[in-house]
Amino acid sequence: MRKIFFALLSAIALVASFNSCTDDVIGTSISDIHSAIIEDTEFVISGQTVRNQHLRSRSSIQLIGKVTADGYGTLTSDVVAQFMPTSAIDTVGVHGGDQWVDSCFIVMRVGPNDVIGDKLAPMRMSVYKLNKQLPNPIYTDFDPTGYYSEDALMGSVSYSASDMTLKSEYSSVDGSTVSYYEIQVPVPVSYARDLFNEFKSNPSTFKTPADFASYFPGIYIKNSYGEGHVMNFYDIEFVSYYRKYAKLDETTDTIYPAKTQSYMAVTPEVVYNNNIFLDAAPSIKSMIAAGDAIVMGPAGYEVKATFPIQEIIDRFNADSKDALSVINSLTLEIPVSEITNKYDIAPPEYLLMVKESYRDAFFDKDSLTNNKDAFYAAYNDQENTYVFTGLRDYVLDIIKNKGGIASASDMNFVIMPIDVTKYTNTSSSYYYYTSTATTEVVTKIAPGISRPCMAKLNLNKATIKLAYSKQTLY
Repeated sequence: MRKIFFALLSAIALVASFNSCTDDVIGTSISDIHSAIIEDTEFVISGQTVRNQHLRSRSSIQLIGKVTADGYGTLTSDVVAQFMPTSAIDTVGVHGGDQWVDSCFIVMRVGPNDVIGDKLAPMRMSVYKLNKQLPNPIYTDFDPTGYYSEDALMGSVSYSASDMTLKSEYSSVDGSTVSYYEIQVPVPVSYARDLFNEFKSNPSTFKTPADFASYFPGIYIKNSYGEGHVMNFYDIEFVSYYRKYAKLDETTDTIYPAKTQSYMAVTPEVVYNNNIFLDAAPSIKSMIAAGDAIVMGPAGYEVKATFPIQEIIDRFNADSKDALSVINSLTLEIPVSEITNKYDIAPPEYLLMVKESYRDAFFDKDSLTNNKDAFYAAYNDQENTYVFTGLRDYVLDIIKNKGGIASASDMNFVIMPIDVTKYTNTSSSYYYYTSTATTEVVTKIAPGISRPCMAKLNLNKATIKLAYSKQTLY
């Protein structure tokens, strides 16, 4: 549909017309300028569903467990990870040396809303020590076989999400209180004692993640029993409990019996990966076979789409002959059909539309969207739509820098689920009265591997809207 909205300069035009009739005026009067705002929506985007299990796992989330849901399928996810070592292990006052190190645990924390599936299901988790360095880069279809041995079991624990106690801690970053569930995997104390002795004799081992990985390559965590849910862990640490001597005053001393310290943790700076296998439900596979555009995660399906950018440019140029035209906006709105399933698995919170030729570089460089090669949209669960609003720079770049001729790489896109990390910035001003402004800043975009998601994109009902202003001389 093509809509034209005329801007009538009635008062000025009337005065100008009197002047042109009574005076000998050479040239064009303002009454000869016709202005219009044009909205053109007669464009079509097409696409097809493709499988993609090979994603760069750039998320700081560790997804662990197994879940089967009617209408979705079966998802299994385990984790391999290096550790960021502590910069210092407390040895002062530990008079008994490593014998005063009493116990240790691998402590894992998950948010209360990040357990997906049946919280009543009994599960078991096992942790193994890796026997060699992880590859880098590493992808979601990584097979840990050969990187660990079944004989190198560090510890295991049985658990059920319904039996865990909700805890809370104060966050010094923004002053908030963070609620979480915690799983503790008991580990033989020999691991903590070895780390204690290594720090005393070779502190350089703890200097960098690479130095530490040469000493302790990392861990492999897998679901070893049961299925029912997956957990989205945001923190994994190796915590030691030890005794420490302290002199309280000149006549009094004591031994603290249960001091704690984190020796190492999984952080964004180290190599880690979610090893994911998703077997979609037969109903999903039937939809894909019928030609439906399905996005599904984690590490499931995405859509290869052809965006009609050349048609948009040609239409704009043809309508702009003998006129002054300026592009105001270019947007894409995609309506969505939610897919019924057992655990109310929802559409992805965010979608990325990225040039297929640019996708790998985008994630390898931890890029943010630039509105020329990549765009993202949030899911509107009230309207059941994704709206990509920042496409103006994309079309202008082709017009200005490529002579208006789009290449194949300018037209071919991938639409895929992503995880978006945002930072909330609050600022105050004190002019006459106090006002507070809050803005969200996107700090990271990663492939969507943090939780199950799926949706049908109704590309046949999508709306591409080109809006431009046009002035014509008559």
